[in-house]
Amino acid sequence: MARRRFAGAATQLGTEVSINFGSSLAGLVIPVVGAFVVVAVRQLVMAAAVLPFYRPKRASLTWRRLRPAIALGVVLAVMNVSFYVSIDLLGLGVAATIEFLGPLAIALFASRRVLDVGCAVAAGAGVVLLIAPGIGADAAGGPSAAEAGVDPVGVLLALTAAASWAAYILLTRRVATRLPGLEGLTVASLVSLVLLLPVAAWTFDPAVVDWRVAGLLLGVGVLSSALPYSLDTYILRRITPRLYAIITSFGPVIAAVFGVLVLEESFTPVEAIAIVVVCGAAALALATQRDRRVSDLEATAQTIP
Repeated sequence: MARRRFAGAATQLGTEVSINFGSSLAGLVIPVVGAFVVVAVRQLVMAAAVLPFYRPKRASLTWRRLRPAIALGVVLAVMNVSFYVSIDLLGLGVAATIEFLGPLAIALFASRRVLDVGCAVAAGAGVVLLIAPGIGADAAGGPSAAEAGVDPVGVLLALTAAASWAAYILLTRRVATRLPGLEGLTVASLVSLVLLLPVAAWTFDPAVVDWRVAGLLLGVGVLSSALPYSLDTYILRRITPRLYAIITSFGPVIAAVFGVLVLEESFTPVEAIAIVVVCGAAALALATQRDRRVSDLEATAQTIP
């Protein structure tokens, strides 16, 4: 079990780097082709990667078995579209920090510890600092996102992505323990693709696509969908949702780094501190919690390869 947990945790850390690098590439291409096209390409790449190897058996396609996977597909579509549009409106660092409230809420929902309440308040204060207007200029002397006023639509979309991410964690674990291999993810990716393709086709402009745009779209699909989502079922069979959330608490910092390196974003000292406060409060709350006891049935389900 210790080896399984270490393998799951190490893989999860790698997927955090992959997802946030892919998100930074998405930030480059969204203004060109639009968020729906980017997300549709993501899901298309993921479906192409997993479908040849994990084709669901027709006899097993019952509503009762597939209901969690179908719900996961809807959540994937909502989560990705809302997050990518929020990146375009807020920037990667700010959007990723707000979105992280989703897995944090999952970890703290059932807690009654005073420490957890304090950490939740600290994380909330960090987000308020991040989106509050009039904090100061960036390092280059220009107006920061905070000074200019954060787009409320972007904040609302980032919160939608946060709620969807919370649902994604719960549904992925349920799908992983009910359906073999990547069968559940295959169904979810197809459902998401069916939902997104009509809007993507309506908004797609072939004239803006060249080899650079095509390469960015492919990179986003591989780094942000095919690779990490294929590994999430592997990860969540080996670690608990709480440990998943602990590792994910480093995500906003990774996102901010890629925002600076790839998207040339800048942060005021207060904004940088706010991101660190959110991550630090989350890591403290999550790391000091105890894993709940699981039943024999749950323990057996978690060991399914």
